[in-house]
Amino acid sequence: MSASEAPRRYDAVIVGGGHNGLVAAAYLARAGRSVLVLERLDRTGGAAVSTRPFSGVDARLSRYSYLVSLLPKKIVRDLGLDFRVRTRTISSYTPVERDGRATGLLVGGGERRTREAFARLTGGEREYQAWQRFYGMTGRVAERVFPTLTEPLPTREELRRRVDDEEAWRALFEEPIGVAVEDRFADDLVRGVVLTDALIGTFADAHDPSLAQNRCFLYHVIGGGTGAWDVPVGGMGALTDALAAAARDAGAVLATGHEAVRIATDGRTAEVTYRTAEGESVAAARHVLVNASPQALAELTGDAPPAPAEGAQLKVNMLLKRLPRLRDTSVDPREAFSGTFHIAEGYRQLATAHAEAAAGRLPSAPPSEIYCHSLTDPSILGPELVARGYQTLTLFGLHTPARLFDGDNSAVREELLKATVAQLDAHLAEPIADCLATDAEGRPCIEAKTPLDLERDLRLPGGNIFHRELSWPYAQEHTGRWGVETRHPNVLLCGAGAVRGGGVSGVPGHNAAKAVLEAVGG
Repeated sequence: MSASEAPRRYDAVIVGGGHNGLVAAAYLARAGRSVLVLERLDRTGGAAVSTRPFSGVDARLSRYSYLVSLLPKKIVRDLGLDFRVRTRTISSYTPVERDGRATGLLVGGGERRTREAFARLTGGEREYQAWQRFYGMTGRVAERVFPTLTEPLPTREELRRRVDDEEAWRALFEEPIGVAVEDRFADDLVRGVVLTDALIGTFADAHDPSLAQNRCFLYHVIGGGTGAWDVPVGGMGALTDALAAAARDAGAVLATGHEAVRIATDGRTAEVTYRTAEGESVAAARHVLVNASPQALAELTGDAPPAPAEGAQLKVNMLLKRLPRLRDTSVDPREAFSGTFHIAEGYRQLATAHAEAAAGRLPSAPPSEIYCHSLTDPSILGPELVARGYQTLTLFGLHTPARLFDGDNSAVREELLKATVAQLDAHLAEPIADCLATDAEGRPCIEAKTPLDLERDLRLPGGNIFHRELSWPYAQEHTGRWGVETRHPNVLLCGAGAVRGGGVSGVPGHNAAKAVLEAVGG
């Protein structure tokens, strides 16, 4: 159904058809509200999509976002989604050279194997025991904090009482995470593995006084109440396809190729002006939910924009003819790449990379992490590719702020990709280039996206995958009851920039829908 065939007045107009907007649309439509979703692109899904990036190759990759942790099972159940995830038996593998010998740390595959891996790397039991204590602590915090994400915002003191662990509260909410890491762990590589969760898409030092790294770390260890990061079966697009189907089935109108350009509101009713190939039109609504960045919201409403955001990551997608052999022959590549494969992410290496980038230079040893989706879920590959042993690799690079690409994005992207691949190759028994598949034109199947590429393709401000710095999951000044409210009573922010937004969670969409239904007595 096109927007031109639908009534022009709705209970809710949702600007942006990313996963959060689709969650809100499905909840509201299932509650009997009339809903119009305006999506600028020719498809819904936003950054949570599956595409075939390589010409003539039957590989449907999660092009941007790629793992699931923060999506509450409640949302999947409430909306009856046909969507599944699979757990990874290996958590991580981190290669390193010590005393001239290629070795590494494999976490997962059972307690005995993990304990033995720590002992081989560190020479004793201390680091493993510290690891168990630390992640026992974060696990207890996850159990208590994660359920609050789909509830009205607690106050800081209410959340502190819910955590009910002063040591954990101090380590995660009050002191820079570097303090906890250094107090609890002695081995540089172990420290680095722990710290990486604080730096995904977040340009910060371990001891940054803003605690941006702590907020990033918190969201990476609370998902699902366990902190596990799971593989979406069928790729990330399977989630947004299921959400779009749920919204449509409930009666929502999803209008692609419709770009919202202006929101006018008196606080009780609103009009959204949108543009299509045929020209401009207007939809009236009681509520408007904006599944876009805070900067985009300000532009639409004519308000003063918030401080600029800045992304700090390199996203690389690869298709391989086979997995590469490792220099560390004690580990099967199928295990090493099925979890998170850490590259140049020792504690000192991360600090050096941050310092270099902060000084305006690309990191000399760019840190990154890789995983292979197709080892856990081969359904994203065509049957012929599966039979021939093809595999995917997804790489996420750290400490590459958008400012480094301002001069010549293409040239800097190539320089950074070359340096990142060199760090990976240092731990392989064969260059990754020898394993790359080729597309229909004979080109290697590898693509890289910088923050500026994401800003261009997805309108992520500064290429920031969270739209802005992540927030604490508790109420602060002007956050409202659900963390989605704006200064306009009937305009809500349901994107990643909402309080408790960021990642593929659907939480802002759920919370915005709840706020609307509360306001209208639903």
